[in-house]
Amino acid sequence: MGTQLPLALTVGGMTFLLGVIWGGPFVEILRRLKIGKQIRIELQDSHGHKVGTPTMGGIMIIVPTVIIVLALSLARIVQDGQGASVFLPLAVLIGFSLLGLIDDWEGIQTSRGIHGEGLSGRIKFLAQLVLAGAAAVMLSLYQGGFALANQILIPLIPVSIPLSPVIFIPMTMFIIVGMSNAVNLTDGMDGLAGIICASAFAAYGVIAFLQGQIFVVQLCFILVGACFAFLWFNAHPAQLFMGDAGSLPLGATLGIVAVMTGQWALLPIVAIVPVMETVSVMIQVASAKLTRRYLGQDIRPFRRTPLHHHFELVGWSETQVVQRFWLVGILSAMIGVALALI
Repeated sequence: MGTQLPLALTVGGMTFLLGVIWGGPFVEILRRLKIGKQIRIELQDSHGHKVGTPTMGGIMIIVPTVIIVLALSLARIVQDGQGASVFLPLAVLIGFSLLGLIDDWEGIQTSRGIHGEGLSGRIKFLAQLVLAGAAAVMLSLYQGGFALANQILIPLIPVSIPLSPVIFIPMTMFIIVGMSNAVNLTDGMDGLAGIICASAFAAYGVIAFLQGQIFVVQLCFILVGACFAFLWFNAHPAQLFMGDAGSLPLGATLGIVAVMTGQWALLPIVAIVPVMETVSVMIQVASAKLTRRYLGQDIRPFRRTPLHHHFELVGWSETQVVQRFWLVGILSAMIGVALALI
């Protein structure tokens, strides 16, 4: 196992280099095909200049990750029969990526006036539940390679609590779907979602290494390299946007990796930025509905949600929001790793 972490880090670095090399032509292809981003009406004042920027950039993260992880895993399976444990998070990555691609494409078609209103939120949520449910059932039934799944490791207390399938399956579904949508909400500024996801995957890569789950380690650091390659083109001012093709699968994969390590209780700390983005939306919606109903007026605690837009309206520049959120994200990821060590 001593050589496995250097291998994972090296492959992550190679993934970054390959992504940077083929990223330029990929961005040009999207531009020529007019696969452009559409901006919500309420954001036209501050983000209107981004209209038409190529989207579906998640392809740049997912495709090299799948190819490299499959190559490494199949090589180990042929060699010594190990490596199959990574296929489940890889299936989640692919499944949610396909869902995101469909959602992105429907949005682009709608903006072109071709048909309909795009993929509805209800249909997307139901599809997420189906994908997450299938992953949760497989994780619950298959014990080989998932020794730490089906239980919760309590931070600061050296004890693990086994979970019955009745609790484990819906809990896993909630984590996968919740984190998928949380990262999707975070993806609203140049570089924000990519850098937050890279920090979180690095943290869980270290946690998985300490547990001896080397194939999960490889997946995490390959995703870190792929996210960094994407950030090369997504840094402000962005040449490429992630889209649902990237945000949905990254969040879902982060969720299932957390469950596979048994350290999913640390997820709100490691991924504190996506969690707070989601909480801000929930508070905003609940406050508006309750105050409108009982006070007769619409009271909202934030100027706009998700949370990064609130700070933008407060006066922070986009670059300041992203850098400060990343500082919070990387520090919280470090705290998460520290708690996993105790």
